[in-house]
Amino acid sequence: MKKFNMVLSISLDSNSSFLKKTIMLICFCSISNSVLAQKLVLNEKEYFETQGLNVWVFNNEYNGMFFDEKTAGIEFIHHGVRTVTGGAVRLQNTPEQWDLIPKMTSRKVDKANNTIELTLRYEEFNFDSKIMVTPKGKGFVINVVLDKPVPKELEGRAGFNLEFIPTSYFESNYLVDGRAGTFPRYPASNTEIRPLPEKIPQFAGHTTFDDRGRNEFIATLPLESGKQLILAPENPERRVKIQSEDQNVMLFDGRNLGQNGWFIARSIFPANKSGKVLSWYVEPNAIPDWIREPVIGFSQVGYMPSQKKVAVIELDKNDKPLAEASIFKLDENGKFVEKLKTAVKVWGKYLRYNYAQVDFSSVKEKGIYYIQYGKQKTNTFQIADDIYSKVWHPTMDVWFPVQMDHMEVNEAYRVWHGKPFLDDCLQAPLNHEHFDGYKQGPTTDTKYKPLERIPNMAVGGWFDAGDFDIQTFSHVSVINSFVESWEAFKVNRDETYIDQKTQFVDIHRPDGKPDLLQQIEHGVLNLVAQVENIGHPVRGIVVPNLHQYHHLGDASTETDNLPYNASLKPYESNGASSGTRDDRWAFTNRSSFLDYRTAGALASASRALKGYNDALSAKCLDIAVKLFNEANEIEKKAKPDDSPMSRWTKGSDMIALLQLYISTKDDQYKTGFLNKIWKSLDEDLERNMNSALLALPSMDNDYKVKLRSYAVKYKAKIDKDNADNPYGVPLVKRGWGGTSQVINWASTNYYIHKIYPDIIDKEYVYQGLNYIFGCHPYSNLSFVNAVGNKSKKVAYGGNRADFTTIAGGVVPGLIFLKPDYLENKDDWPFFWGENECIIDGGAWYVFLANAVNELAENEQNK
Repeated sequence: MKKFNMVLSISLDSNSSFLKKTIMLICFCSISNSVLAQKLVLNEKEYFETQGLNVWVFNNEYNGMFFDEKTAGIEFIHHGVRTVTGGAVRLQNTPEQWDLIPKMTSRKVDKANNTIELTLRYEEFNFDSKIMVTPKGKGFVINVVLDKPVPKELEGRAGFNLEFIPTSYFESNYLVDGRAGTFPRYPASNTEIRPLPEKIPQFAGHTTFDDRGRNEFIATLPLESGKQLILAPENPERRVKIQSEDQNVMLFDGRNLGQNGWFIARSIFPANKSGKVLSWYVEPNAIPDWIREPVIGFSQVGYMPSQKKVAVIELDKNDKPLAEASIFKLDENGKFVEKLKTAVKVWGKYLRYNYAQVDFSSVKEKGIYYIQYGKQKTNTFQIADDIYSKVWHPTMDVWFPVQMDHMEVNEAYRVWHGKPFLDDCLQAPLNHEHFDGYKQGPTTDTKYKPLERIPNMAVGGWFDAGDFDIQTFSHVSVINSFVESWEAFKVNRDETYIDQKTQFVDIHRPDGKPDLLQQIEHGVLNLVAQVENIGHPVRGIVVPNLHQYHHLGDASTETDNLPYNASLKPYESNGASSGTRDDRWAFTNRSSFLDYRTAGALASASRALKGYNDALSAKCLDIAVKLFNEANEIEKKAKPDDSPMSRWTKGSDMIALLQLYISTKDDQYKTGFLNKIWKSLDEDLERNMNSALLALPSMDNDYKVKLRSYAVKYKAKIDKDNADNPYGVPLVKRGWGGTSQVINWASTNYYIHKIYPDIIDKEYVYQGLNYIFGCHPYSNLSFVNAVGNKSKKVAYGGNRADFTTIAGGVVPGLIFLKPDYLENKDDWPFFWGENECIIDGGAWYVFLANAVNELAENEQNK
C-alpha cells in the first residue's frame, strides 16, 4: 500500500495539488481502515464473514434453468448489499445469460484450515478446474488449480471472472496499476468483430446475437488491464482491491453485449500449464464496526384509523434495539408534533437479522405521519378512512393496458407500443425444447404441420410478464380473478379506451364501458381463438429465437409483423410476407389440465360478459362445456402419473366443475364438485380452500357448516406456519419472490372473514396489503409500482433498459439466496425473480385491493 501511495504521488505531479491531496487522503484512509478491519472467519453457515462483509463461495449454484441469473459463484454482501457475483471459471470476457455455465461437482468446507474448496466442470469440453478460497490478511486468496492444461479449444478463453453490479459503481473511479479511470454510466468501451467459428456455442445452439447472416459475433475488449485493480478507491463502502500474482487483471463492461451485463474483472489462464494457474488476492474494504442502518417496515400507502398498525424494524445482528420509538403528526402549522412514544417490542432473529416491532394502533386521528426510531425517520404516510380506495387504479388504468397484445397502446403524448405480432404464429416443430421452458413433443396434436402458419391468432391476449409471450395458464388465472372482482365488487371504473376493431388502446380516456369487462373480453378473445383455430388451448405462444427473446422496448418490433414465407430469403419481403422466420411459435401439445382450467375460465367469463357481449358470452359457455367433455375423454386414456407436475395440476377438473355449475346450474356439475372438494381439502388444505369458499354461495347450509371445520384448521395452520417470521405472512424462500403468495393468502383470508368472521379477523386481510405496501424485509418500498409514497424505481418490464417501471405492476418481491439472505434490488431492474411483474399477480392484487377497500367502507358505515 505504501508503494501504491508513492505511485499516485508521482502520477499526479502534473495535476492540481488539491486532487493530489484528496487521493493521498483516500489512500491514508484505506491504510487506516485496513489496519483496523477484522479478518474473515468461516462461520457455521459455511461462508466467510467479518463485520461489514460476507464472502459466499458457491453457497448458491447456477441452476441451469435460465443459466446465469447473477445469483451464483463467489459473491459479496458488502456493507449489507450484494454487489459481487459470478466468481467462477468462465469461457468469455463478458458472459451473457445464455452462455455456458460450469457445473459444481464438489464443494468441501474445511473449517479447521479456514478454507472452501470446490471443483467446476464444463462437460462440453471435458474441462475441470478446482477453486480454493482462503482468508489472508484483510482479504482472501483465490487459487485456481488445473489437473490438466486448458483444452486447446479453450486456450485464450478460459479464465477466472468476478462480476460487479454496475449501479454500485456508477459515479466512481477505478485504478489499474495506479492509472485512474471512471466507471462509465453508459457502455462506451471498445468491441471487435470476430468470425463465428471462434465463438463458443451458447445454450443448445441458440444465439443471443442476430448477425444478419454474416457469420460473425461481437467480442468485448477491456477498459483497462494490469496486475492490480482497485474499484471505487474513494468509496469505503464499495472499495475492492484485486491483485494478481501472475496474469493481468482485465476490467470489462458486460453491457456492451447486453443491458443486463455487469462490470467484470477477469484473468486468462495460461496455455500448456497445469497446477496453480491463477492466484488473486482480493481485499474488499470493511469499515470498522460497521452496522447496517435499521429498516423500518411500514405501509407506504398508510392506514385506516381503526386498523391495527405495527411497524417492523429490521436490525443488524450487531445492533442493539432501542427501548422506544415515536410517531409524529403534521399539525396545521406545517410542523411535526410527537403524538405517541411507545415501547419497542423485541421479536427475535429471523435469517440473518434481528427484528423488533412498534405497535402504534392507538394512533387513530387522520393526518400525515412519520415514525422515528433513534435518529432514523421514515418518510411520511397517511391515516385516512379511504386510504385503500384508489390503490388499484394504476394497475387497471396503466399496467394492464400496456400488457395488451395485438393492440397499439397510446398514453397522452406517448406510444407504449404499436400493434405487435400481426403475423399470427407458426406451429412449433416436433421434439423441440425451447429456452423459456416450453416443449413440443413428438406430435403436434393439431391439424398443422411443423412451422405451418396458424391463421387468425392476432387477436386479444396479454404479454405474460416482462417479455412478450402468451402463456395460456396465466391468461386463465387472470380471467378467473377478474371475474371474481367483477362479481364480488362490480368494479365499473372506466379510464381506458379500447377498440378491438381498430386494435387501438388509449390510456386515461374513458369510453363508457367498464375497463374490467373490456379486459376480460380481451383475454377471452385469445383463448377462443386458440380453440377455434388450433383446436384446443395451448401451452404458450413465444418467439423462436434467443436474439428476439431478450428484446427490450416496443413489442411491435420483436418481429417484422409479416407472416413467414419460405419462398423468400431471410430478411427479404414482398410487402405482404417475409422470408425471416421470426414469427412466434405455438406449443400445442394437449393436456387435460389446461383444457379443464380453460373451461373453468371461459365458464366464469360467460357470466361476466352476459349483457356486455352476449355473443361472446354464449360462445364461452359452449366452448367450456366442449373442453370439459373432451378433457374427461383424455383423462380416461391417461396413464397413471405421480410426477410433481401431475400433483401440481391435480384438482383442475374440480375447478371446471364449480364454474360450470355456477354458470349453468346443472346438478351434474354440482355433484361432481361435491364428490371431489372434501378429499381435496384433506389432501391440501391451503391450495384448495379458495375453491371451497368460492362455491359456498351456490351451496346449501350443510355445506357451510361442514366447511367451517376446515376454516378452523386453516386458521390454525397459517398461524403456526407464519409464526416463524415477524411479519406474520407466508414468506417463501426461493428464487422467485413471494408477493403473489401473500396476496392470495390475504384473499383467502378475506373470504373466510366474510363467511366466518369469528374465525379470521379482518386484520388478516389488511396484513397482506401492508406487506405488499412496504412492511417487509430488506427495504420499505411498496412492491406496487407508483403506489404509495415510496415505491419501486425500477422493474423488469419491457422498458427495463430505461431503469424505470410501468405504473401498477406488482413485482415478485424478495428472493431468497442461501443460506440467509432476502433481496429485492431497487437499482437494478434485471433480476426477474425480484422485479418482473406478471399478469396473474396484477389481477390478484386488483381483487385484494378491492376486498380491503370493501372492508374499509364497511368499517366507515358502522
